[in-house]
Amino acid sequence: MTHPIRPIARPLDRRGFLVTTARAAGAALVGPWIIPSLARGAAGRPAPSSRITIGLIGTGRQGLLINLPALLNEDDVQVVAVCDVDRWRMDQAQAKTDAFYAEATTAGTYKGCAAYRDFRDLLVRADIDAVMISTPDHWHVPMAMAAARAGKDILCEKPLARNIAEGRRLADLVAKRKRVFRIDSEFRSNPRFHQAAQLVRNGRLGRLTRIVTTIPTEIMMGPQPEMPVPPELDYDLWLGPAPFVPYTEQRVHPRQDAAGRPGWICIRDYADGLLATWGAHLNDIAMSANNTERTGPIEIEGTGKYPPPQNLWNTMREFSVDLTFANGVRLTCRSGGDPSLRFEGTDGWIELPTGGRIKASHESLPKWQPGPNDLSLPFKVTEKRDFLDAVKTRGPTLCDAECGHRVSSLVHLGLAAIHLGRKLQWDPVKESVVGDDAAARGLLEPAAARSPWRELAL
Repeated sequence: MTHPIRPIARPLDRRGFLVTTARAAGAALVGPWIIPSLARGAAGRPAPSSRITIGLIGTGRQGLLINLPALLNEDDVQVVAVCDVDRWRMDQAQAKTDAFYAEATTAGTYKGCAAYRDFRDLLVRADIDAVMISTPDHWHVPMAMAAARAGKDILCEKPLARNIAEGRRLADLVAKRKRVFRIDSEFRSNPRFHQAAQLVRNGRLGRLTRIVTTIPTEIMMGPQPEMPVPPELDYDLWLGPAPFVPYTEQRVHPRQDAAGRPGWICIRDYADGLLATWGAHLNDIAMSANNTERTGPIEIEGTGKYPPPQNLWNTMREFSVDLTFANGVRLTCRSGGDPSLRFEGTDGWIELPTGGRIKASHESLPKWQPGPNDLSLPFKVTEKRDFLDAVKTRGPTLCDAECGHRVSSLVHLGLAAIHLGRKLQWDPVKESVVGDDAAARGLLEPAAARSPWRELAL
């Protein structure tokens, strides 16, 4: 049965909030919001009145093991709520949060983190400033749109969108509502990639001609049997706007295992595979170095190969996509190797693996540093710090919704060219296909989504 939609309500007062959360389906018992010793700013932490209150939506592998610890360790943050459709994962996140803050109290106890199964019950809280969205990709835009309408600032996992139309709607809504938005990709805070982008932008390779991003080849997962839905999982809410299909563990995530790799990353109903996930990291740096992070290519062509149709994991495994920009630079995004980024110019080249030694045409290139008359790109030590500073200043982030939309658009343009088997012409200003109605329909008309969830992304 489809989960009934509840519209995002106006923020409740304290009493209304307590009544709502006590009745919310799947919500944990709500303890006191702030322990007195924390209210005094114990252990050198800022008092709650000067902290950014955050709700974490999605407590799977990335949320629980990466994003939650990173936020807990920021002194000007207070994680006040966690949310997940999997009760076991949500309980892990709630316990981890309470245990962390307990160490900062004189009593050594803390029960101030609320837990919700439905993200809409979290969004009605008037005391939450921002949300961290760490869910499967097909939920990114619907949840971010709802959060923006609820007046929250948004830190959202990459890739941003499942199609170009919804990415554009989200970027426009965030700008209209004046919300702070940050794509949660850490590569702009990686010194080697930041340095490479500065090197290219300052012409140290001469005129940039080509960029190559290399992405690993996905593993295979064949057909899987239908299984009973685990009692801790609200499977219908997990599916949300995606088509209904029977549950099997490799479709969702390992049971009661926070570190296990989820299967949804490799299933086209929920994600676009490694082209999107690794591409969001590497292509973001490529777009920054090419100074095209707020525009797009003008010509796209590519080839690719899907797994056998009976496989459960069915995102594209092998691919090579060429995207040409108005400045003549060609970005090639291809599978088949360890993750890396290569820049080629008229006077040299530099290649950066995600791990290991940087290679370059000249030994001096990796050692180059910008001088007083060179362009210096802004830098923050982490993507979380970039977001939090922007929440305080109401200024821009290094990778906002527009940048995230343009990077995810590369994936959808590449997939469209592969599916159609022909070169596409693209107008990056109007964001429209030139002279190809079939391609335009496929790119700009979102895939059917289960009603009523679809309205969240409109």
